[in-house]
Amino acid sequence: MSCQHLAEAGDAEPQTRDACPDCVAVGNDYWVHLRACLTCGRVGCCDSSPYQHATKHFESSGHPVMRSIQPGEAWRWCFVDEEIG
Repeated sequence: MSCQHLAEAGDAEPQTRDACPDCVAVGNDYWVHLRACLTCGRVGCCDSSPYQHATKHFESSGHPVMRSIQPGEAWRWCFVDEEIG
């Protein structure tokens, strides 16, 4: 792994796989891709989506690593060190 956060990241199960709960809560039904926090499993939409909930989750929680939950993707992202793994 390229940084300590990626090397030590947990593997929390995503709380959902088919929607961004924060988007749904505000009546938005459009997101580009979904990401899951590896600390708590919180799912959020990516930065290409209008609300960028995955990044907002990091900013409010401090949980450093998320992963893509898109079919066929297996990468992880460290917000702290801006490293992909």
